[in-house]
Amino acid sequence: MPSVKADGRGRVKGVSSPPAMPMPVARVDQSVEVLKALADPTRLQMVGILKRSRQPVCICDFTAAFDLTQPTISHHMAKLRAAGLVDVSKSGIWAYYRLASRLDPKTSALLDVLV
Repeated sequence: MPSVKADGRGRVKGVSSPPAMPMPVARVDQSVEVLKALADPTRLQMVGILKRSRQPVCICDFTAAFDLTQPTISHHMAKLRAAGLVDVSKSGIWAYYRLASRLDPKTSALLDVLV
């Protein structure tokens, strides 16, 4: 690793004011995952449906609502699950989705603004 040399006044060459990292890297990574999951129009609409629903929503209902195939809907739900936005339960052959019960307060606030 190359060494960084300061000038006579203690400044590093090429850096006028080094920025402080405002968030821990793990928090940034989680925020990016949430934002990437919500960046898709279909997924954003799905989250909106789940946010307004009092009961878990069957995957079959999403298939009908969006006129998309079940594998496509499942792909979208997998992305939302990976981002920690939804929870799933199974009943027979069907999967039922709901908004995650333990969302970060900032994520909840973001969803309030978006959907």
